[in-house]
Amino acid sequence: MKAEQFDARFDDGDDVTAELDLTRARRPGHAHRRVNVDFPVWMVDALDHEARRLGVTRQSVIKMWVADRLDAVGRPAA
Repeated sequence: MKAEQFDARFDDGDDVTAELDLTRARRPGHAHRRVNVDFPVWMVDALDHEARRLGVTRQSVIKMWVADRLDAVGRPAA
C-alpha cells in the first residue's frame, strides 16, 4: 500500500493496524528497568491490603502511587 493510501485510510478513521508490523513497536519512555526495594513487613502487608481492595497486584499499587507522587512534584520529562 502506498503512503498516500495509508494516510487517506487513517484520516478517514479506518483501522490501519493490519497494515503495520507491530512486532518491534516500542513506546518511547516506557522501557522497563528492574529495581529492587526492601520494605518493612508492615508496609508489604498494607500494600497487599490495598492491592486486594483495588483488585490489582502489589506491583501495580506501588507503580500507581509512585507515578502519582512524581506527577505531584513535577517529574522531569522522559
